[in-house]
Amino acid sequence: MNVLTGFSFDNHIAHGAFVELSDGVDELLNHRDYNGDVRNLIGEAMAAMPLLATHLSFDGRINLQFQGDGGRGVRSAHRAHAPDAPHMQLLVAQIDHHLNVRGMAKAPPDLSGSFTDLLYGGVLALMLEPLSDLRIPSQALVLIQGDSLAEALEGYFSQSEQLPTLIRLAVDGNRLCGFLLQRMPLEHTRATEEDWEHLVTLARTLTREELLTVNPPMLLRRLFADEPVRIFKPRPVTVTCRCDRAGISTMLLSLGRDEVDSIVTEQGKVEVTCEFCGRQYVFTPSDVVTLFAAAGAPPGQTKH
Repeated sequence: MNVLTGFSFDNHIAHGAFVELSDGVDELLNHRDYNGDVRNLIGEAMAAMPLLATHLSFDGRINLQFQGDGGRGVRSAHRAHAPDAPHMQLLVAQIDHHLNVRGMAKAPPDLSGSFTDLLYGGVLALMLEPLSDLRIPSQALVLIQGDSLAEALEGYFSQSEQLPTLIRLAVDGNRLCGFLLQRMPLEHTRATEEDWEHLVTLARTLTREELLTVNPPMLLRRLFADEPVRIFKPRPVTVTCRCDRAGISTMLLSLGRDEVDSIVTEQGKVEVTCEFCGRQYVFTPSDVVTLFAAAGAPPGQTKH
């Protein structure tokens, strides 16, 4: 089951959400050979995305992206002694307004370590990409600090958005879970900073085991038993890569018949690997002929 369950408090001091992801996780991630620590970080990033999109107010996409620089960036205390150690080159998690989420990474197969170890020497950014030209895309840096991705995102909301936020993320195999509690601007509430601190104190009692095993309505009752909290209708989330054979076919058509024919002549086929999920698409010489014939392209030199 993949669902995002939002909630808010009657005094408008805070809102939040739970996310549970399991369907499609293995199908997305098993095409690449990820080390356990790397896979767990991808899972945390994917769990974070629906939380970040809970109140998405535009049609478009949110990207959380880490770009490594080969160890030339600011070194963490953990790895300052090993500038040439293996490092992650890329980490991407995305979600759109339909709540389609995916994640991937590029890293050496032997890479392992803590959050700051894995993201050593690079930049983590949160990017908003609206579909409409009426809204300007934006990007903000998320400092690679703290002991976890959750802490780094909390720091981003506190410093960049001035919205105190508590985030918890948990991964167990193909089960990805997350929790977000975020304070609203005080001028828009009927509550005080002390009311917010009380909620944070309660929320910090949430354990990893509870997040992974207890359903959101029950968790809310446990955490905020005496608080007036409203639970919204769960929204479905889909874990999937957007690549498909039709999209790859369109890409091949855009290359043109001569270019694709030259690949077939050299390699005996066309093999395309999705850079995101690692899934492979193979087009035989016969497939290429059929593809371009259906598109009305002139005959080429492909042999079959």
